[in-house]
Amino acid sequence: MNEAALLGKKVAYPKSYCPEILVKVPRKLNRETYGIDAPESLFCGYDSWHAYEAGFITNKGLPVCGVLKIVYPSSNPFLVESKSLKLYLGSMNMTPFGDTPQEGITLFTERVKQDLNTLLQTQTEVCFHTALPTLSPFDFSDYEILEENPEAENIRFSIYQEHPAYLTEKNSQESEKELKIGSHLLKSNCKITTQPDWGSIYIRMKAPRLPNRMSLLKYIVSIRNENHFHEEICEMVFKRLTDFYHPEILMVGCLYTRRGGIDICPIRANLPQYLPQYLSHAEILTARTFRQ
Repeated sequence: MNEAALLGKKVAYPKSYCPEILVKVPRKLNRETYGIDAPESLFCGYDSWHAYEAGFITNKGLPVCGVLKIVYPSSNPFLVESKSLKLYLGSMNMTPFGDTPQEGITLFTERVKQDLNTLLQTQTEVCFHTALPTLSPFDFSDYEILEENPEAENIRFSIYQEHPAYLTEKNSQESEKELKIGSHLLKSNCKITTQPDWGSIYIRMKAPRLPNRMSLLKYIVSIRNENHFHEEICEMVFKRLTDFYHPEILMVGCLYTRRGGIDICPIRANLPQYLPQYLSHAEILTARTFRQ
């Protein structure tokens, strides 16, 4: 089954456990479009997913619900299509696991992990969260939000298809060598259905020259009508910045808001030490952006 068989189609929820409904999408198809021929030499990273509607019943019929956090590396050949994951998790809502909630959580988590490992040909991290923990600090709390800059009000925005030329406008402050910026204006569309996907983007970059902040904001806005999966948007931005600036440090994170009860947060960096501290760990629920 491919993604087009589910997306944009009326599909009945399976009434019992149905791993066959999971769909994998090859990463290489979009990477070829942007000349990412050797991704392992360009970036490392992961895709962090939060499924807010995960649940099952115990052998005694007691419902158990929580937030399922799934993390898997960007180095594997596939990503999981989100609607298929939603249908898969929904298929287990009335499936019994264990005599107690804790036993059921262990069995449920292992089942999801095994199914995703098989589908994606990788090792996933899966953790079932049943109560609101003390959230870890937000990984991007010290990032400057571009649209809050007073200069943003004076800009005319007119291009809503990805416009890489905006990235060629360099920062006039030549002494500045590193920036940590973010924007809550990220929007793209589903590749298959063209339904809107909203999110926040965070970029850390160190290079001899840096892009102009407002031109970078215009570039982010220009993504508005691009039709890609979330992970593909993240890698597209990463590749553009790499090509123009050859940075010493580069990290791009796209924290998309939930749709269908699931949010997807792909993160890419040129070296492992620049990956966010908390988002990559399935056992940690991080503080979210105000739109998540």
